[in-house]
Amino acid sequence: MPPPLLQLKDISLTFGGTPLLSGAELSVSTGERVCLVGRNGSGKSTLLRIAAGAVSPDRGSVFVQPGAVLRYLAQEPDFGDTPTVLAYVEAGLGPNDGPHLARQLLEQLGLDGTEDPSRLSGGEARRAALARALAPQPDILLLDEPTNHLDLTTIEWLERELDGRRAALIIISHDRRFLSNLSRTTVWLDRGTTRRVERGFADFEDWRDEVLAEEERNQHKLDRKIVAEEHWLRYGVSGRRKRNVKRLGDLHALREARRTHRGPAGSANIEASEAEKSGALVIEAKAIGKAYEGRPIIENFSTRIMRGDRIGIVGPNGSGKTTLIQMITGGLEPDTGTVKLGANLQMAALDQHRDSLDPTTTVANALTGGSGETVMVGGQARHVIGYMKDFLFMPEQARTPLGKLSGGERGRLMLAQVLARPSNVLVLDEPTNDLDLETLDVLETMVGDYAGTVLLISHDRDFLDRLVGSVIVPEGGGHWVEYAGGYTDMLAQRGADLAREQRKSAPAKESKDAKSGAPAAARKRKLGFNEKHLLATLPKVIADLHADAVVLQKRLDDPNLYEQDRPGFEQVLKSLGEVQEKLDEAEGRWLELEILREEVGASG
Repeated sequence: MPPPLLQLKDISLTFGGTPLLSGAELSVSTGERVCLVGRNGSGKSTLLRIAAGAVSPDRGSVFVQPGAVLRYLAQEPDFGDTPTVLAYVEAGLGPNDGPHLARQLLEQLGLDGTEDPSRLSGGEARRAALARALAPQPDILLLDEPTNHLDLTTIEWLERELDGRRAALIIISHDRRFLSNLSRTTVWLDRGTTRRVERGFADFEDWRDEVLAEEERNQHKLDRKIVAEEHWLRYGVSGRRKRNVKRLGDLHALREARRTHRGPAGSANIEASEAEKSGALVIEAKAIGKAYEGRPIIENFSTRIMRGDRIGIVGPNGSGKTTLIQMITGGLEPDTGTVKLGANLQMAALDQHRDSLDPTTTVANALTGGSGETVMVGGQARHVIGYMKDFLFMPEQARTPLGKLSGGERGRLMLAQVLARPSNVLVLDEPTNDLDLETLDVLETMVGDYAGTVLLISHDRDFLDRLVGSVIVPEGGGHWVEYAGGYTDMLAQRGADLAREQRKSAPAKESKDAKSGAPAAARKRKLGFNEKHLLATLPKVIADLHADAVVLQKRLDDPNLYEQDRPGFEQVLKSLGEVQEKLDEAEGRWLELEILREEVGASG
């Protein structure tokens, strides 16, 4: 086992009289990939800030290997008074790092460096912060929710980038697919202490359930032992005073252990208030289009959504996802085409922009509308404190201003507001942002059990794969296509990842590593996740395209087709050309990846 680059031992910290961390530990060695998991408010971000030197613990030690370069990505980047994004990223470079590293990362992340930090969107700010953390080629990367505000194209780029680096990683994230693909070790922060298992996040939930089940069994044993000792105290005290005093002391110790035991936090009780059924047809859009300043956002898109459908909408930031969902739900008039809404629709919509919440309003007033102490849930009055508890708020938080809530708490509050309204159509725009893994599981169950129709914008690939029956994605130039299945099914059918139009054919420029002088491409020792995925799925895509080409060719071979149905002949000829073009592209991509795999294998 290599010596740790970073080690935290016996870390304790108390806020406001309540222990947040009590004897927590965390370490990472060269090349290790650790995910740090736990409930919202358990202290994950605080522990990472202690590791980065931004917070001092009440007790414990923090060791960083001398000479090791550490970079910390906070949830909320601090741009200070830097005039441009490039200046902000360059300020994070080390004395031996060339400025080209900053420009290269910004280009890959879709920024040019001239942007004003004070005017950045959430996604742009996150990409700028990532560039600052990654550019110095650090030995240790501490990443707190690195996928927040990122679109799927950037998340998958980041996954490949981290997968190809030798840096030690400690990652906090609510993105289960991201954690599963990158982590090899899991540290669980629970009730102030840490447990570590040398397995990645994919095995975490089964391991966690085993640990909690064993803990529950031990508590039952403790309760039975206390009962037995209390029975002895009443009926079995002997004349041997010394023995009795010791046993009585043991009983007091058992009672103290029972009194001070902190059980695991409960789960949210997330339920949607359902209205009467809608008509069988929910939405029918025909050839709708929308353009801004001459640029087509949606062009000639048609879809038919039936009651009970679960539709995912994905795409890069700025591609028009929110515009599309507003058009098909009747909130925005299309420039061209028509949208028909079905009968008896009652929609409830979750907006991703949590900054729209009034920071001075209290939690209770946000739920009750500022009137009384009851909230209407599904047409029934409930006391606001009871409804708050369903979403894991403590009674004392009723008067807490929204500006004091964490990102996860704001997310749960907005869900509570939306789900209180009766609906038969749920429109969810990035509902998983900032939610902890346990709350994500409950939300997933709720959406899965919801009897109505669900329209879901999300960058959470795992969430999409588990829930939706089809995925709508942009193909460029305002053209959108609906694919059957979840996100992974869509990738297999397309034979390619999503990409921003302006960066589809813009590979990263070759650069020299500041320390080694080796070409950047040569430093990548393994295939990225998406490259492995394409290698596995492209053969089936190629086989399906080949089968389609054979069928079309047989139709063209019919000597009577041209004479009897000339338009049909031309359509088949056109379709065969399109299939052949896709087949050539898929075969070429597969060949490139196969050659790359051989090269990586030869150099590994």
